[in-house]
Amino acid sequence: MSSEPSGRRSAGHAWRWALAGLIVVVALAVAVWPRGDDRSEEQPQAPVASGVSDDLRAAAHLSDCPSGAALGNGPLAGITLGCLADGEPVDLAAALAGKPALLNLWAYWCAPCARELPYLQQYAQRAGNAITVLTVHSDPDEAKALSRLRGLDVRLPGVLDADARVRTVVGAPSVLPISVLVRADGSIADVEVRAFDGVDDIANTVAGKLGVAA
Repeated sequence: MSSEPSGRRSAGHAWRWALAGLIVVVALAVAVWPRGDDRSEEQPQAPVASGVSDDLRAAAHLSDCPSGAALGNGPLAGITLGCLADGEPVDLAAALAGKPALLNLWAYWCAPCARELPYLQQYAQRAGNAITVLTVHSDPDEAKALSRLRGLDVRLPGVLDADARVRTVVGAPSVLPISVLVRADGSIADVEVRAFDGVDDIANTVAGKLGVAA
């Protein structure tokens, strides 16, 4: 039996090595090639749940938060808070722009706040569209805020201020309740560090500080 010539054997070995190299290159290319079924970058991440159910929000029957397209001025400019009624962000200064406002800072655990809130509800009904009355829950527990408002039957529009940013920017002390009287141009007319003792007390204070009669 004759043996294969050395030149042919060398050519065969070279061809096999070339084929093996080609296979390795193709395998590497397949490994790094983007896959059409990988949608990790195509699909946005799901929004983070707030921990408050739509049913709880609906049960509180709160009024919608004010909104506005104008740029707000004053110390409240740049503050965005979540609306208690629907969880949507509220640009505070823009929402209040163009109309006097009474911001009532409170918390679910505050007993004087619970006594005062129904007076604010009655005052808002009496004043009508002359002034915006907005509650500002100065505590991170949104669920307890909604439950407290539902129990008091207070349906004023409200926002969640988990970090007490409003209290900080107006320079108020770490006590509750506090009422911030805001002029139509966004400037602060007064900060009442006390609880109102009735609807007439609120009306007289607002009339004296903001010139709004009710």
